[in-house]
Amino acid sequence: MPVEHRVAARGRLRARVVGVVAGRVSVPGMGQEGEGGASGRGRCVGWPALDERRGPLQASLGTLGQRLQPGMADSAQAQKLVYLVTGGCGFLGEHVVRMLLQREPRLGELRVFDRHLGPWLEELKTGPVRVTAIQGDVTEAHEVAAAVAGAHVVIHTAGLVDVFGRASPETIHEVNVQGTRNVIEACVQTGTRFLVYTSSMEVVGPNTKGHPFYRGNEDTLYEAVHRHPYPCSKALAERLVLEANGREVHGGLPLVTCALRPTGIYGEGHQIMRDFYRQGLRLGGWLFRAIPASVEHGRVYVGNVAWMHVLAARELERRAALMGGQVYFCYDGSPYKSYEDFNMEFLGPCGLQLVGARPLLPYWLLVFLAALNALLQWLLRPLVLYAPLLNPYTLAVANTTFTVSTDKAQRHFGYEPLFSWEDSRTRTILWVQAAGSSAQ
Repeated sequence: MPVEHRVAARGRLRARVVGVVAGRVSVPGMGQEGEGGASGRGRCVGWPALDERRGPLQASLGTLGQRLQPGMADSAQAQKLVYLVTGGCGFLGEHVVRMLLQREPRLGELRVFDRHLGPWLEELKTGPVRVTAIQGDVTEAHEVAAAVAGAHVVIHTAGLVDVFGRASPETIHEVNVQGTRNVIEACVQTGTRFLVYTSSMEVVGPNTKGHPFYRGNEDTLYEAVHRHPYPCSKALAERLVLEANGREVHGGLPLVTCALRPTGIYGEGHQIMRDFYRQGLRLGGWLFRAIPASVEHGRVYVGNVAWMHVLAARELERRAALMGGQVYFCYDGSPYKSYEDFNMEFLGPCGLQLVGARPLLPYWLLVFLAALNALLQWLLRPLVLYAPLLNPYTLAVANTTFTVSTDKAQRHFGYEPLFSWEDSRTRTILWVQAAGSSAQ
């Protein structure tokens, strides 16, 4: 399913610097709480125009330093910048962290903020950039403010991605909406001027009415109706970020913000891809078609999503008047296919087969099973967590065409995919194979 970036989520942890991987840093504490938010339940309508992850991720990004654009090193400024990545140990966050270390020559310090810090951060201790690991929670305003203080740029990837009902609507709202409000208020309090937010295509759709979004762009008219807590929360959080553009921060200068909307992200570390692979192994190497092949979805490689974040963050100051308050769909040269057919681009070479040229079950039966799953989830929640992959929301998303075609990011800040489809496919296949080997 789309957009799989993990979170710095709940709990009441005191923010603390638990590891300065290279050098030492002092992170001052800040104190004010952010404003309260509206309920995460219900319906958000019409907001117009996202552990166990080991694999060859380091190899995927390890050669990037050899592929720097001509003259990039020469353009490095004398001032070294401080970047903060929230959710920096999640699926997307880890790729953003590694991409920054490889592709941002002005980087002096990189702060990685997450509730759960990955052991892979130790791999970065020998590099020339100071990497500061900060354990903290985006729902705690004082922890966020302490991490933001002194940063030049914040890349806010932290968010609770849950379309299966593992978390309550209140928890999703608290992390995605209140957490984003805390980041914005921290920037205002501490004088940090540049904020890049990881949004999602689900801010727009697919909607639950099944309306197709075919080769759309940021200005395409589409009825964005949100009833599920996750897309509703992402729409509200994105709106907060865009409306914060131009706010005066400490020191008197304006805050500059933008939001990136990836289509369905895939690549090394994608948990749902791994789950499908292991499910196929349990079924003897077979997966059964449930979605018509004619339903197309846009997918984007995680390395290209990370690259767009780094490039947007780099250009936000120089092109503030153009980029401030803007949203950008994020996609690359990956082919438009149904979720199942696209996943087979990676699972097929790993030994799995997709059974059926057409769905084996009629759509009405899938609707019934999805509704039954939702009922069982509601009945069992007081006793046990029941979170199946099939529910009314995931069924509607999987059966609705949603593809984008836009050059806005290229026009505004020069985005071009860093990884070709062939390269992205090869890297993902190698990761799936490694994940399968470790599971056996």
